[in-house]
Amino acid sequence: MDSREPAVVTFSPSAELPPLSEQELAVLSQVGQDWSAGLPDWRRAEALPLDPALNQYPTPAPGRFSRIAPVGQFRTETPDRLVADQPEAPVSPEGGTLTRLRRVILGPPLNSAAVVQERIRKLIALPVLSSDLLSSVAYGPEAMLTVLVLAGASALRLTLPISLALVVLMVAVGLSYRQTIRAYPHGAGSYIVAGANLGSRLGLTAGAGLMMDYILTAAVSVASGVDAINSALPRLAPAAVPIGLAVLVMLLAGNLRGVRSAGKLFAAPTYAFVAAVFLLICFGLAQAARRGFTTLPPPRVPATEGLGVLLVLRAFASGATSMTGIEAVSNAVPVFKPVEWRNARTTLTWMVSLLILMFAGLIALIHLDGVAIKPNQTVLSQLAHLAFGEGPLYIFVQATTALILLLAANTAYQDFPRLLFFMARDGYAPRAFLRLGDRLVFSNGIILLTVAAAAILIAFHGRTQALIPLFAVGVFLAFTLSQVGMIRHWLREKGPHWRKNIVINGTGALLSGVVLVTAAFTKFVEGAWVVLAAVPIVILTALRIRRHYDAVQAALSPEPGEQGGEPRQEDGERPGQVLHMAVVPVARLDRAALRALAYAVSLGQPVFAVHVSPDDEEDDRFRHQWTYWGAHLRLEIIVSPHRAIIPTLSHYLQALHALRPDITLTVVLPEVVVKQWWHRPLHHHDARRLRRAVRPLPGIVVTSVPVHVRG
Repeated sequence: MDSREPAVVTFSPSAELPPLSEQELAVLSQVGQDWSAGLPDWRRAEALPLDPALNQYPTPAPGRFSRIAPVGQFRTETPDRLVADQPEAPVSPEGGTLTRLRRVILGPPLNSAAVVQERIRKLIALPVLSSDLLSSVAYGPEAMLTVLVLAGASALRLTLPISLALVVLMVAVGLSYRQTIRAYPHGAGSYIVAGANLGSRLGLTAGAGLMMDYILTAAVSVASGVDAINSALPRLAPAAVPIGLAVLVMLLAGNLRGVRSAGKLFAAPTYAFVAAVFLLICFGLAQAARRGFTTLPPPRVPATEGLGVLLVLRAFASGATSMTGIEAVSNAVPVFKPVEWRNARTTLTWMVSLLILMFAGLIALIHLDGVAIKPNQTVLSQLAHLAFGEGPLYIFVQATTALILLLAANTAYQDFPRLLFFMARDGYAPRAFLRLGDRLVFSNGIILLTVAAAAILIAFHGRTQALIPLFAVGVFLAFTLSQVGMIRHWLREKGPHWRKNIVINGTGALLSGVVLVTAAFTKFVEGAWVVLAAVPIVILTALRIRRHYDAVQAALSPEPGEQGGEPRQEDGERPGQVLHMAVVPVARLDRAALRALAYAVSLGQPVFAVHVSPDDEEDDRFRHQWTYWGAHLRLEIIVSPHRAIIPTLSHYLQALHALRPDITLTVVLPEVVVKQWWHRPLHHHDARRLRRAVRPLPGIVVTSVPVHVRG
């Protein structure tokens, strides 16, 4: 990643296979001219012994392996182009059972062309992408009160001014991300904005902070939802962790089904929660109006800390957890229906407006009703008690709160895999995260998020208050870098209203930076050090991954010659340069060995056999077999007194390669393939072990000749 604007982003199956550069294509053309002289006659005449286009594919004979490639699986479009229909289940019984179970849970695979149809409209995108942001009003105000109450009940009067500052921060950050979506209409979270404007290292810093935020979002949301359940049903408290893990599994399955399926699954709980909160605010304000909006005094609480600037900043940073998930839309612009950026901006406006109204309404009720912290009851539960008593509406508020908190992790499930996609596209994460699964979602990223969130949930015993201190650092690190990156963007571009945009982004950067520094400093010993330590580890890991991919790219890319000469090619990259010798390791002369020997000889290259004997008696026994067979090939016997078969063979092959590095050794291994999985432990797996042992050795090709046993 460099300081240039990012290219158009498409979440498509072909993203895992980037095209060759213009220079590489030019070199490839020159290499192809050299190849033409080394091709055999059958290639020039296209006289292949079978038809690769399957135009005359015979009806498969009945049998165990006839289902591997049935005729109906392929459709011929042109002589050199086949289209594969939905693949059949694997041949093995256990593989077929797992595949059928996966189809029941996740649904059938989607065609690659359906990636456009999987886009979502605004009314579905709102609950899918806002569940984390909107649900945070259930614990953000409570986190702020938890800090203020340390200075006694009198400190709670600062709730309103601190909340007003938080509303200003919400507006500034919301407007900033509206500008980000317009400036980067193809999807751009903090990682891309910071990387494009501040450099790759700061982009990685923002990306690492977001990774921590998304993982903690999943863990905290589930833990908060379990807490809401326990407020109503205290008997379930000992099972908090198992309940949380069950919810993560449900979220995993729901998101693996695809974006549209996840939207349909999670839309109703989000809208129900929004309705419950507004119902609570209306009832609470109506009760306050009947008493003339008289403020009720909070319960007397002894002060344990002095009221000072640091305590106020801590309360501000804690209350800012109500903003987690505000950047979800900017990361997910490509999943919207066209016009993507316009629909994304509209959805973001709805989200931020709902957040401000819900947050401000709940703060007003907290102030008017004199609500403070209680050990076994959440603030939202107290407000619902005051408004509705113990009736059905109280149950409705608690049920929807628990449900939205449990499902709020869905925002992380939407954005964490996309963040990994962007990082993998730039070479900073494994390329497996570029891959779209059967249902056109980034399955590997979804699975990784589930595993990481489950590990944190278990490590912290599902306690929300233990997780909250870890929460704000990562997200506000990303927010701050994104705002600063947008300032750099406007200074460079100087588009319409760029001065006004700089003021908005500058305000967001300043307030986000205050939250970041305060959270990192005041919550360091409470757990924020975990995130501060994890961010540089993620950055270093990403840089090592990028260094590896750069080395692979340099090794695999066709290289031009010096001063416009012929392309540089190593030995073995042209057909005429490849010198063969086949080696057939043989344990005993049975049908498997004879097939391997026959296959090796049929290649028309020099062949010899090698046998490893543990002692002289086995040496004589095998020589006797070889003589009876006719000794048609050269045989080399190695005596291994320590009975080390695979290490001996691998060292022997390495020694052969050292003698003539220009010769390609093809190791032909006989291999017995059994039908049932429980038969596999009954056989040696020397072929597989030898393949792993010689894989690191250069100039050695390993192939196997299978013999299938039906019984």
